[in-house]
Amino acid sequence: MKHTNYKILSLLLALSFFAASCTSFLNEKNYTSLSLETAASTPETFDQLVARAYELSREYTTHYTSDMYYSLEDLGTDVVTRGSLILGTSDLNDYVNLNSTNYTVSVYWTDQYAIIAAANTAIDNADVIEGIDDSTRTVGIGDAKFFRAMSYFNLVVNYGGVPLVVNQVTTAQKNYVRATEEQVYSQIISDLTDALSAVPEDPAQYGRVSKDAVRHLLSKVYLTRAYKSYAASDDFSNAAKLAKIVIANHPLVPSFSSLVSINNQRNSEVVFAYLFGTNSVSRGWGNSKHMMYKFRFYDYPGLSRTVQGLGPMPTPFYYSLFDDADQRAEATFSRVLYATKEATTTLNGETVNIQVGDTAMYFPKVAWTDAQRAAVPYKVINPDEYFTSDGITNVHYPIFRKFDDPDVAFTQPDQPSNGERDMVVMRSGEAYLIAAEAYLGMNDKATAAGYLTTLRARAGLTTPVSPDDVNLDFILDERARELTGEVNRWMDLKRTGKLIERALAHNPHVAFNHAIDEHDLLRPIPQTEIDNSGGSITQNPGYE
Repeated sequence: MKHTNYKILSLLLALSFFAASCTSFLNEKNYTSLSLETAASTPETFDQLVARAYELSREYTTHYTSDMYYSLEDLGTDVVTRGSLILGTSDLNDYVNLNSTNYTVSVYWTDQYAIIAAANTAIDNADVIEGIDDSTRTVGIGDAKFFRAMSYFNLVVNYGGVPLVVNQVTTAQKNYVRATEEQVYSQIISDLTDALSAVPEDPAQYGRVSKDAVRHLLSKVYLTRAYKSYAASDDFSNAAKLAKIVIANHPLVPSFSSLVSINNQRNSEVVFAYLFGTNSVSRGWGNSKHMMYKFRFYDYPGLSRTVQGLGPMPTPFYYSLFDDADQRAEATFSRVLYATKEATTTLNGETVNIQVGDTAMYFPKVAWTDAQRAAVPYKVINPDEYFTSDGITNVHYPIFRKFDDPDVAFTQPDQPSNGERDMVVMRSGEAYLIAAEAYLGMNDKATAAGYLTTLRARAGLTTPVSPDDVNLDFILDERARELTGEVNRWMDLKRTGKLIERALAHNPHVAFNHAIDEHDLLRPIPQTEIDNSGGSITQNPGYE
């Protein structure tokens, strides 16, 4: 399939301007700020408006300052915590003193509404721009509604009811009010229903929204609403029905190691992905996931500085979830770090000469005795020492390899990451878990167990799952093994009503401060939004 490049000219959305390069620098006409009225005679204008929604949605998954990478996804959950000693406090991870001035929750809000604004501009001008054929118009509107729905889903889960803005904003306004959660979910489902009828089953351009991408997102929306007091009676069944279609159309890759291999990025299991690639212009900021869940390993002898870690780290509980036979463990993280350069160091009182390819560090799954550690010429860190300073780093743990991009040069977190891999955001492996959870919600544990058994078999776990073992905790454990780093864990725990329980049980910093409570199931509304609205946007309980 043809590769689609979604890096486009910048848009000034609120004023309906888009950037366009001039064909000659000698031309006196101003092509840097064309009004939509001027550009309406060019059908390519609509393509650029739609592409803007793609670009913003992609860039906002990866382009942050160094202290907020993926902070509203996995941080503060049972499987990811802050990469620091178990001391002090943190607002986002530990739920201590989180308030409406928090930078991360403010930027996240702004990012989602920027995507919504781009989508609204494309939708509202689809009939204004001349020369667009009906198919292009229909598909473009469907694409835009997909991204608008995805952003509203992110907003409603994180903040609760939010202002519904479904038309292009062309004049300054401030009297926005929050819709109810129920109204936001209705808008999301309406948008996705429209998108499902509009976008193609199999787009000609790889990276465009397909019907299965819409089905996947819609199944998760139904699954999430199914737990609400205002749920429709068929939310669980609708979630299961859509997930089953995605599963049928996207067979599992035979092995998990093949699934995450950089040499097999565009495989049968992928439902939707953001594309980056080798072109420095179209790549934008770049995919930064190769930097996830890595400590400063390069401070140890024999290890080179190839990638900067992004701060947060998996919890010891996360590493404990994998059975010895589970092939996902080895494909996801490395317990052995091999030397990439020669070095000389002192270990256990003896001089050790490290050669390239030697074991430099090892993280055993089961703690080694002092005698076992003294007998080997490399650093051994036991599971109970991940948060124990050794004079080199404060924290240290098996590092993620799931998203490795070895040809990308080292960059600091606040600089373009330049990652080239596709970022897979939807795949049928998750659809199996959505289906299992939906069938559990319908009290059909036998069918749920079947989906779990199939998914686990791909990981080398061949013992069938017993229906008696299927519950939310079992499914959440399975989601952690399969999807950590890919799918928003905070949303999963909140949806299932397990955030407080599991964060206290398995996140050592959350347990240390013991501050999380019911009000933390929503983020604070950014204070700037409340102030700019003149108070018409109200704050969530507990953050006043």
